[in-house]
Amino acid sequence: MPDSATSTTPAPHDDAPIATVGLEAAPTPLSLRLAPGAHADARRAFDLARETFVAGRRLDMAPLAASLGVDRTSVFRWVGNRDALLTEVLWSLAVPTLVQADRATAAERGAERVAGVLTRFAGDLITAPYFRDFLTREPARALRLLTTKASPIQHRFLATCEWLVRTHLGDTPFDDDGGTEGGRTSGIDPASLAYLLVRVSESFTYADLITGETPEADRAAVAFRHLLRVPSTSA
Repeated sequence: MPDSATSTTPAPHDDAPIATVGLEAAPTPLSLRLAPGAHADARRAFDLARETFVAGRRLDMAPLAASLGVDRTSVFRWVGNRDALLTEVLWSLAVPTLVQADRATAAERGAERVAGVLTRFAGDLITAPYFRDFLTREPARALRLLTTKASPIQHRFLATCEWLVRTHLGDTPFDDDGGTEGGRTSGIDPASLAYLLVRVSESFTYADLITGETPEADRAAVAFRHLLRVPSTSA
């Protein structure tokens, strides 16, 4: 993840669409409370929680409340339960990572751009020490929050990937030959392609938890490029 992720508040993103599309697709009560000027106590608790997470320490509600000088009831009232807080902390760290990946691939076009963004994003997640610490410390919780509909994170990532597909490949990806199958156009729709890209990303980013293999961004890159039909000669 980018260096800016070490701060206690989300990095500025100049209103980049890739930074906002996920949150707009799946807002939560806590994300609404964290909007500028919405709830000062929720923001204060969130900032400390994010700082704790980035430092590689386990995020627990009782120590968080003690550090804030309040009781646990107040913290739960401000930010919800632990999963709700972890969800927003994790997504707040994903946002600057996505923005950095998007900016780093600005010179690329079409499928090459989509593959580049997702490869850089996966690589940053794989190499972020505090993120790997979380996966190692709480593997079951991490997979549930990051890869299932149990939390908004996967919904947000799906929305972001669909935005990438529509932005760089249009509303009918790969349907450039006008062919039909059973009376339907032969191209894949953006939502389905985004779903496949998310599953590929998860499979390689969390390979150690899913299959026991070592997470590798290079392997993810090959899969992204194959799925997106990026010619190998352009690598």
